[in-house]
Amino acid sequence: MALDGAYLYAVRQELLPLIGARIEKIHQPMREELILALRSRTGGTKIVLSCAADRARVHLTQISMENPKTPPMFCMLLRKRLGNGKLLAIRQDGLERVLYFDFSCINELGDVVQLTLACEIMGRYSNLILIDENGIVIDSMKRVDAAMSSNRLVLPGIAYEMPPREDRLNFLTASAAEIRDAVCAKTGTLSRALLQMFEGVSPVLAREWAYYTGQGQPCAAESLTDDQLDRLCYMLHRTREMLEQGTEVYTIVSTREGQPKDFSFLPLQQYGTICVTKTMPSACALLDEFFASRDRTARLKQRANDLFHLLLHTTERIQRRIVSQSEELDACEAKETLRRKADLISANLYRLKKGDTRAQLEDFYEPDCPTVSIELDERLTPPQNAQKYYQAYKKACTAEKVLTEQIRKGREELDYLDNVLDVLSRAETENDLDQLRSELVEQGYLRLLRRKGKPLKALPPMVFTASDGTRILVGRNNRQNDQLTLKTAHKNDIWLHAQKIPGSHVILETAGAEPSQTVLEEAAQLAAYHSKARNSAQVPVDYCPVRYVKKPAGAKPGMVIFSNQHTLYVAPKPLEAED
Repeated sequence: MALDGAYLYAVRQELLPLIGARIEKIHQPMREELILALRSRTGGTKIVLSCAADRARVHLTQISMENPKTPPMFCMLLRKRLGNGKLLAIRQDGLERVLYFDFSCINELGDVVQLTLACEIMGRYSNLILIDENGIVIDSMKRVDAAMSSNRLVLPGIAYEMPPREDRLNFLTASAAEIRDAVCAKTGTLSRALLQMFEGVSPVLAREWAYYTGQGQPCAAESLTDDQLDRLCYMLHRTREMLEQGTEVYTIVSTREGQPKDFSFLPLQQYGTICVTKTMPSACALLDEFFASRDRTARLKQRANDLFHLLLHTTERIQRRIVSQSEELDACEAKETLRRKADLISANLYRLKKGDTRAQLEDFYEPDCPTVSIELDERLTPPQNAQKYYQAYKKACTAEKVLTEQIRKGREELDYLDNVLDVLSRAETENDLDQLRSELVEQGYLRLLRRKGKPLKALPPMVFTASDGTRILVGRNNRQNDQLTLKTAHKNDIWLHAQKIPGSHVILETAGAEPSQTVLEEAAQLAAYHSKARNSAQVPVDYCPVRYVKKPAGAKPGMVIFSNQHTLYVAPKPLEAED
């Protein structure tokens, strides 16, 4: 990972001014993430400590995060043991990917004790561990028992052991001669050799050193020339100076589509022109921006996991039911044959007798087919056989009506669940998730759970401003879509929605005036963006005056019918929302 020991060294340098600050609050917004709010004479600040496998890190943050209603056990333990603790030191052993935060705290007896919070940044082995003054583990974010690891246990009550450490060079202290000897003893590609030689070095940093050494060309460790060795030693010396003197250039590399790809405290040249680079003012600011969108997605996915499972399982169950009902409906298509057989038997009662198993009768429905063979129940009289076929016909007719209605309702329910899934995928806050849960309770998909605290407060619709100043309102969920379209909007406003695609209701507030084509397209782009087709190149969007939008009786939230519509084809595009 790019957050190596060298980058952690730069983060530590930025955190050192916090020594002397006291812990004001401790939160755990996610299962593997902590927020420490510190306050000093210069003001308050927040540190995020994450041990998630794909987002493990520690840095200052400016991003506000929603906290769960009930704090997890580890969070409550830290509040009890570290609450109001004073930060004494931030330690790093060489360039190991571990930072130790030492705090002076008051225990239950009123004695001053020193506790340490170890933040280990090691991919899937990352962890947050609270250690007492005797080096004994109090508890950890992830407990590691003998079934999980035979090398290193992390459990309450046992002595803390540092992560296994390999014998590697520290490029901040190694001499040029040591570096040359170590390189000459390696084989294979230079970037891989550098990873094996130095501690606290990530692949992106090793590749950057190798790129500079080979002047953009791949080179092997065993075949380096004297000039290339000189270039490598110079690059290592320059990197050392940047870290020691605080002259780092914090760089984010993103794809041309804007997806963050890598980062470092050096200007990254290895990607050439295939990626876009952006510099940040500090190590913590870079990490804050790099992981912001990834964190938000992971946080909501974790909290909405139960809703995703519920909706997917319900959708699969309804789909299976519709398939079964469709097969039964197909079988009902033979009902006319049953009626014809009943009519033929009734017309030929005088020719039949009880005990017959089959009747060969003239078919007056099909002149081209002179006779038809009809099976009979030998236990029944001819009139009873005719009645049996009539009853089967009536049963098929009733089943056809019922199945057709059930299939229609099932497909409407699938459309509704598909819409809810789309809203869930676009949820941005815990409040959005709570509103969805409340809606699913109303619709009978979830059981009503008693909630502590204040009742849910519905958020207002999202508000955007078009290029000419016209307001555009966008619903956040199905219930808000109904409120926005049927209650809030004026009958002469313009209603927009992605054509036959789950999405939000969009209202262009025109007050009866004719909107310009540009403003109409901007509203359509918003409707496309806030729909399931937001990643498509072109999306059809229907629009019409609000007075032509109706809600059928008994329809589920967000479901409406409309007429007199027109269609625009636009590319999904967001606008900046008003505060």
